[in-house]
Amino acid sequence: MDDTTTLLRFATAGSVDDGKSTLVGRLLHDSKSVLADQLEAVERVSADRGQDAPDLALLTDGLRAEREQGITIDVAYRYFATTRRRFILADTPGHVQYTRNMVTGASTADLAVVLVDARNGVIEQTRRHAAVAALLRVPHVVLAVNKMDLVDYQEAVFARIAEEFTAYASALGLREITAIPVSALAGDNVVEPSAHMDWYGGPTVLEHLETVPVGDALAAPARFPVQYVIRPRTPEHRDYRGYAGQIASGVLRVGEAVTVFPSGRTSVIEGIDALGEPVDTAWAPQSVTLRLADDVDVSRGDLIAPAAAAPATTQDVTATVCHVADRPLKPGQRVLLKHTTRTVKAIVRQIPSRLALDDLSQHPDPGKLSANDIGRVVLRTGEPLALDAYADSRATGSFLLIDPSDGTTLTAGMAGEAFTETERTV
Repeated sequence: MDDTTTLLRFATAGSVDDGKSTLVGRLLHDSKSVLADQLEAVERVSADRGQDAPDLALLTDGLRAEREQGITIDVAYRYFATTRRRFILADTPGHVQYTRNMVTGASTADLAVVLVDARNGVIEQTRRHAAVAALLRVPHVVLAVNKMDLVDYQEAVFARIAEEFTAYASALGLREITAIPVSALAGDNVVEPSAHMDWYGGPTVLEHLETVPVGDALAAPARFPVQYVIRPRTPEHRDYRGYAGQIASGVLRVGEAVTVFPSGRTSVIEGIDALGEPVDTAWAPQSVTLRLADDVDVSRGDLIAPAAAAPATTQDVTATVCHVADRPLKPGQRVLLKHTTRTVKAIVRQIPSRLALDDLSQHPDPGKLSANDIGRVVLRTGEPLALDAYADSRATGSFLLIDPSDGTTLTAGMAGEAFTETERTV
């Protein structure tokens, strides 16, 4: 396989018994991405249970509790590749109580696969998954209408579900929606085209995953969070000062004028070192070392950006958040805010609203956010942050809130009005 093949990150979501783990298992199995010993283990466990065929759901349901209950609890990551593309798959839970796990898995996804049982159609949990995908700005959504074999592969059933979901998801702001009729158990339209649905002329799930356009991080303004300052202090490198990190977005070039945040000092990129060798240009997501022409004060947590496309700095942050900790988040609470490589003190000034996942309505002034709650918060930081809107950059528009007493991650945040479109539709 060519090392230059693109990478697609995608997440799966579905209600209980929609067949999500089976779909993932079928995708891995039929794409020849399962090792022989893994398949033998699945066959052995399936036989012990008295099943005639291997239960492919066992390829992803790795926790003992998941296997005993037949549900997905944690996010399971799988890595596989075809000749056309490399994939990182996040198999996320579908239960309401594990909404935070779905947010974790979908937060970096280029595509979300939402499963629907053809017998049940679009249900409340399906709408929740669509809402979370919209909040996280997932660029592409696949509606996999599963268990078509149990409705006699009827085109009318698929068309009705696809129309209802597309209308709802479009109202939430999701624009790239592809509906595919499948039977994960039988393998119809997962990797190979189905012989039972000649009325469907679209791609299989794998074919769509291999060909869907991947978001271009190079088109966004360049952002370079500094992770480490390199000062070798050896005779041959006495004057060397480099700033190491991973380019979050965009392209950086030697000779380009840049600004260092939050200080606002300016300089010019004198050199770029990649893998120990000087280069003229570097782009996301490369890890490089920048050398600046001027001796400016730069340290870990600073952000270097082109002077012509610099972010605004602020100490007042309005954001949509998903609370992931068991202890609630309350107004007046003091927290740490981690944005890229920078961590600053902050206080929760206000929680204006909470999103009710049952009907997607807004509850004003909830007083707190509990585990799995999604809502809006207003924060005041102790130091200025160079924070992009999440709608413009998922990499530099996201942050974490951390408990300063023990380092526990409390909340995942998305800067800006992330669910304005959702509010207009409910």
